[in-house]
Amino acid sequence: MESPLLNSVEAAAAPPLVAEDGDYLPVRGSNAVMTVFFTETKKMWKIALPIAFNTLCQFGINSITTIFMGHLGNLELSAASIAVSVVGTFTFGFMLGMGSALETLCGQAYGAGQVHMLGVYMQRSWIILLVSCIILLPIYIFATPILKLLGQEDDIADLAGVFTILTIPRLFSLAINFPTQKFLQAQSKVMVLTWIGFVAILIHTLLLWLLIYVFGWGMIGGAVAFDVTSWVIVVAQVIYIMGWCKEGWKGFSWLAFKDIWGFVRLSLASAVMLCLEVWYMTSLIVLTGHLDNAIIAVDSLSICMNYNSWEFMIFIGINAAISVRVSNELGMRHPRAAKYSVYVTVFQSLLIGIFFMFVILIARDHFAIIFTSNKTLEEAVANLAYLLAATMVLNSVQPVISGVAIGGGWQALVAYINIASYYIFGLPLGYLLGYKANLGVKGLWGGMICGITLQTLLLLIVIYKTNWDKEVEQTTKRMREWTGQDIKVDEDGKIEESA
Repeated sequence: MESPLLNSVEAAAAPPLVAEDGDYLPVRGSNAVMTVFFTETKKMWKIALPIAFNTLCQFGINSITTIFMGHLGNLELSAASIAVSVVGTFTFGFMLGMGSALETLCGQAYGAGQVHMLGVYMQRSWIILLVSCIILLPIYIFATPILKLLGQEDDIADLAGVFTILTIPRLFSLAINFPTQKFLQAQSKVMVLTWIGFVAILIHTLLLWLLIYVFGWGMIGGAVAFDVTSWVIVVAQVIYIMGWCKEGWKGFSWLAFKDIWGFVRLSLASAVMLCLEVWYMTSLIVLTGHLDNAIIAVDSLSICMNYNSWEFMIFIGINAAISVRVSNELGMRHPRAAKYSVYVTVFQSLLIGIFFMFVILIARDHFAIIFTSNKTLEEAVANLAYLLAATMVLNSVQPVISGVAIGGGWQALVAYINIASYYIFGLPLGYLLGYKANLGVKGLWGGMICGITLQTLLLLIVIYKTNWDKEVEQTTKRMREWTGQDIKVDEDGKIEESA
């Protein structure tokens, strides 16, 4: 097997730093520290930048769809925004979490040299996510009454429900999309994802123009374009895997159905971990909508969250990169390489977060101008700038630690920490400060920042206390359990089904 491009200690590293097994020796002295720092930096960003760009393209597809809907009218804009940001975000977060289990298993299997099992894991994830789509289907079918139950106006809920039903094909595309992405990421084949994402956003823009303005399909055209683009991405990724990933793809296998319940448990743990994080900040907007002068509060918070989301796209790339690095190194039985990659990535992410913090603080009286010319709203945004700055620093470290958790298979532990930090501590504190102490949106957001701070500190302690040698042992045990000692590849490269 060709050694992982980015997941083993480079041969160019100074000889005293590398042991015979390819792992780092203990780092001593400033020169050794700098060598490891630059080596790990190069590896991480070669993975992170393409993934971040691909994520920005996917984020852009949602934004462009909403922009086109906005030119049809205010009602269409509101309906599409609700459909994409409420229903879409809920299902997207759950499906992404379910697919993230593949990051753990594929990354560790690739590092351990069990490349032939990657295709089996991907097919197993396809099955689980397709079943998950069926379970989530009632949310799409009954979106209108659900939105009305949540207090949405009838005309907006009715139109949002129609748009949501029309995007059901996109929901099922996620069941194939996420596993194929994780399959490629585990092998550091990330440039193909970048090109597919770039071409997809161009195709999507063209489709929106054709279907909405040329064919006159209106909002229906926007939903159809959403579906078609989603499946174009899926088909392109699957064609690449089946045509150019011969080591990892050995064809369809009945082994995909073997030990599927254990795979479901890991997938559910991943889904709960990520959903608790995604829904936490969404709940902030929901709570803000019940404050006095809610329009200004929601609008100012939405502007801040928009900037926060764009910064977050960068850290999604870093999240995936550190997940690949950790899982690959653990699979190759390199505990020090896994540990050093974590330390370097957390340090760099913190520096990026501090940089964005200073940018927001310096531009606090001006950055709302892009979104509004209303002076009252600009002042409200400026008053929230300090909270936005603090959130950007915390959000620079938190996604990285989540990536480490995925790479190491700690999803269940992180889920428990998220529940305690976010929903037992942060959310009630925000409610008390916002409503009982009459601090409004500042109190809500401040309390929730305290929850993020607690979660980040607890996860940093977990990482600091981690015995990476034991993590290697756990990875070896997991690979033996999932791969099986009797699984073999025949002369034609096919996995023998007798396993």
